[in-house]
Amino acid sequence: MLRKFLIAPACITVLFYTCACADSPMPSVQRDTTITAITAFNELFIDSTYLDSFLLLQHPYKSYNKQYRDFYASRNYEFAWFDSSGLAEQAHNFYNLQNNYIATSGDSSLYSDPLHQLYDSINAQPVIPGLMKQQVLQLEMMLTGQFFRYAAQLYKGADINPAELGWYIPRKKIDLTALLDSVIQNGKDDPDHYVHINRLYKSLEAELARYIELEKKEVKELIPRLKKPVKKGDSSVVVPLVKNRLALLQGDLFANNSNRYDADLEEAVKTYQRRNGLLEDGIISNGVIDELNVPLKKRVQQILVNMERARWLPVQSGSNFVMVNIPEFKLHVLNKSRQELEMKVIVGSALHNTVIFTAQLQYIVFSPYWNVPPSITRNEILPAIRRNSNYLSRNHMEVTGYVNGLPEIRQKPGEHNSLGLVKFLFPNNYNIYLHDTPGKHLFNEAGRGFSHGCIRIEEPKKFAEYLLRDEPEYTSEVIDSLMHLGKEKWVVLKKTLPVFLVYFTAWVDQEGVLNFRKDIYGHDEKMKKKLFNN
Repeated sequence: MLRKFLIAPACITVLFYTCACADSPMPSVQRDTTITAITAFNELFIDSTYLDSFLLLQHPYKSYNKQYRDFYASRNYEFAWFDSSGLAEQAHNFYNLQNNYIATSGDSSLYSDPLHQLYDSINAQPVIPGLMKQQVLQLEMMLTGQFFRYAAQLYKGADINPAELGWYIPRKKIDLTALLDSVIQNGKDDPDHYVHINRLYKSLEAELARYIELEKKEVKELIPRLKKPVKKGDSSVVVPLVKNRLALLQGDLFANNSNRYDADLEEAVKTYQRRNGLLEDGIISNGVIDELNVPLKKRVQQILVNMERARWLPVQSGSNFVMVNIPEFKLHVLNKSRQELEMKVIVGSALHNTVIFTAQLQYIVFSPYWNVPPSITRNEILPAIRRNSNYLSRNHMEVTGYVNGLPEIRQKPGEHNSLGLVKFLFPNNYNIYLHDTPGKHLFNEAGRGFSHGCIRIEEPKKFAEYLLRDEPEYTSEVIDSLMHLGKEKWVVLKKTLPVFLVYFTAWVDQEGVLNFRKDIYGHDEKMKKKLFNN
């Protein structure tokens, strides 16, 4: 049996402790001296100076200095992973949990050979001899550090500044010390019980495992590009290649060597087009071929990139919110995890990126003016006026003043207005909002990156009706009249609604289907350099 012990510090440990005091901040958690060998469930305790020496020597865990000190101070340096009989159940549970994560995710960055060797050595002993006390202490420290590494990677994500990648939604915060304490105290074998894991992350995690397996079966031969599109009833040498690829990716098609494009293949192609944001016409075009030729290794990386983003999402305390997924060109309204509204949107072009951020939707402005941004006035309107002196009147615009010699121009309300008949404001520093548009034809395009950064929505009246659904005075007829009022009418929402402008190029939809989209702003490529540079 492993007996209770305290480790007496050696001279070198005293030296390390002295140095550590100069460099390390005082722990924010005070030592709980009420925990003793009599009051504690566990009778094993660590000398605090051993922790100091360990943190100086164990480089993979040094960045968790504060978490170590807070965790052990809160338990008066009582062991967490051992009890009087040896390794505790929680140690085995966590060891298996992280091994399973490494195996299913294909992420070996968490693997620690010294930890595995020490665990195997101690676990093989039915009774731990006194000579192994030093190894027991070392494994105790390593398991704690490994938990911090595992939880930080799984729940917080990589050590990346999201703002460097154009992501301005505050990252979710995780208290690693409190998480470990909950796992140890409550005896659960999975930290997921204590951390909010959004559905997006968990569903992508399952698809990651599937795609890792698919990659092993992948045929490296590329499908040749076409001189002309192939549709149902045609025959082409690419048809069996497309069938085989779709059978691998979707599993909803029986692959065969026939060159004939039949009805079953057309249905599978439409499904694939829908999953990849292509025009859903059932025609095998070069656009379809290009997506089918994306190597599965790149798809695995794409899933990992989006899992990383999913880790960053803050916990949404309210159940009702608006989400615009920029690469998807879609707006979703969710309430208690159920989608209540969905519509197409037009987002910023590659030259005028829509910013990724969150804010609170507060106002609806019916029959709005469009106050033309100075950049558009300078770069587009003034050159147009020089070409045609009637440009302003023809476009229902007027000058309202001058700032530093530049005219302030606004467009009057009406059907002609560039903002359409209504706009939705969530005050922010980026001058981005949702609005109607007179250019309805653009919603028929598969790729809808046409704006200067603001977001044009396909069904603005339906969205206004949803926002005002609990205010009976705003009937459909009243809302319609306000949209054609001829002068601005502001409505303040009784309850604000969170809006998240996000950027996901891979996700699992409400039907459980994995979707991919093009990296329209190049954010994925920047993220890959951060995540996969080794």
